[in-house]
Formats: sequence, C-alpha cells, structure tokens
Amino acid sequence: MILTAEEQFAREVTLGRIVKRSIAVWSYLIPGMFIIDYLRRGSAIRLYTKHFMFPRKLALNMARSMSGVEEEKIETLQISKDISTGLQSLKLNSPNMQKAMEKMVHLLADHYLKLIKSEGNDYCQLIWNTYQNRRGFQSHLDLLMDAGKEVDRAILEKLGDTEKVREKLSAERQQIEMRLQKLADEIF
Repeated sequence: MILTAEEQFAREVTLGRIVKRSIAVWSYLIPGMFIIDYLRRGSAIRLYTKHFMFPRKLALNMARSMSGVEEEKIETLQISKDISTGLQSLKLNSPNMQKAMEKMVHLLADHYLKLIKSEGNDYCQLIWNTYQNRRGFQSHLDLLMDAGKEVDRAILEKLGDTEKVREKLSAERQQIEMRLQKLADEIF
C-alpha cells in the first residue's frame, strides 16, 4: 500500500512538471506528433518514478526489516552500500550525495516504520492514525523537504550549478511541495 502510494505520488509530480511545459504549436500541425508526445511523457514518468522510488524502496525495505516483517535484518552498512551502488548507476556518486541520500533514506524508513505499525485500509488512513493531527505530519513533511533540499544541493554540486539543472530541480521541488501539501489537506 505504501509503495503504491509513493509510486502514484511520483507519477503525479512528473505529470505536474510535464503539463507546465508548453507544447510547441508545430507539434499540433504534424500528424501523429501527439503519439510521440504521449510516448515521451510516458518515458519521462517511468524514468522519474524510478529515480524517485530509489531511496523510498530502500527505506521501505529497511522499515520492514526493523518491524520484523522481513525475516532478514537489513544492516545500516548494507543500506549505505545499496545507496552507493544506486548513485554510481545514476552517475551521482559523491560523499555529499551519499550523506544526503542516507539521511533521506533513514528519515523515510522511520516514517514508513510508523506507518507499518499503524492500522488503516489505505495510505491516508495510515497517515491519519500515525500522526493524529496536521502538526505532527507537517513536522515530518518539513524534515522530508529539508532532506530533499540537501539532496538537491548535492546534485547541483555533482552536475554543476547551471541554470538548466537549477530550474529542473526547482520545478521538481515545487511540485513535490505542492503535492505533499495537497496530501496533508486531504488527510487533515
């Protein structure tokens, strides 16, 4: 349930970013261009979801391990190795990125562990039963946003602080913040 909700969240963020980009007039004039645009959007959604879910899957596995749901205990050292391997595959490996991503994974793992221990029929009920009020959930969201900003700073450091990268990260961050606030509004 948690994994499905996070994947849906990633798709919504991607769609929010894509919809804000204007489509060139000529793309309406060329027959079949809408199909190419549709395929590009689908590819962008899959790619972003994969990147977005990378720390979340690690965190969920870690939370499941801590809760006793998993038979095998996942050690912090193994999580660090998995993060390092994932960052290398994304060509984003650096000490600052490793540190920022580890902080993000541990923060998410704590959150997921609370959700796993909670009762509920859907993701929103799990959050409601875990945090009981908006202030508690907002505190978690604030920590999550701060960790996300650290990851963004590490990305800028690794890829170079160019206008294009900064704009892309800023648009993504705005979408994430907007979607998280919308989620909080729906629940509380």
